[in-house]
Amino acid sequence: MILDATDLILGRFATVVAKKALLGEEVFIVNCEKVVVTGSKKDVLGKYKWYREVGGDALKGPFFPRRSDLVVKRTIRGMLPHKQEKGKKAFKRIRCYYGVPKGLEGKKFETIKEADVSNMQNLKYIYLNEICKELGGK
Repeated sequence: MILDATDLILGRFATVVAKKALLGEEVFIVNCEKVVVTGSKKDVLGKYKWYREVGGDALKGPFFPRRSDLVVKRTIRGMLPHKQEKGKKAFKRIRCYYGVPKGLEGKKFETIKEADVSNMQNLKYIYLNEICKELGGK
C-alpha cells in the first residue's frame, strides 16, 4: 500500500497506518512534509518545541526528530506496541518519505478520506514542514 499524505491529519492518518502494519501490510508513505497538525499555530509549535527540548543533552534521550518524515514515523510508532515483538515487526513494515522517491514514481497512490483536512470543521491547522523549520530542520 502506498499512501499520499498530502493534506491528511497526522493523528487520524497514523492510527490507520498503525492498524494496517499490525495486520501485516507493508505501508509506504510519501509527501510526509505535507501532513497537517490541527490546532492553533502557537499551541502546536509550543508543544513540538517542548518535545524537542525535553531530550536536552545530546547523550541522553528521549530524542525527537526534526525531519518531517521522521516525525511522522515516530508518531506512528507511538500508536504501536513498539517494545513487543509484534510491534517491532509492524514498525519495520512502515516506510516514510519526504516527497516522492524515484522507486515509487508513476505508481498509484491511495489516500484516507476519513483523515482528510477538508472534513475538519475547525480551520486551525499547520503543515508539518513549517513545524520542522521552527524546530531547526531543513
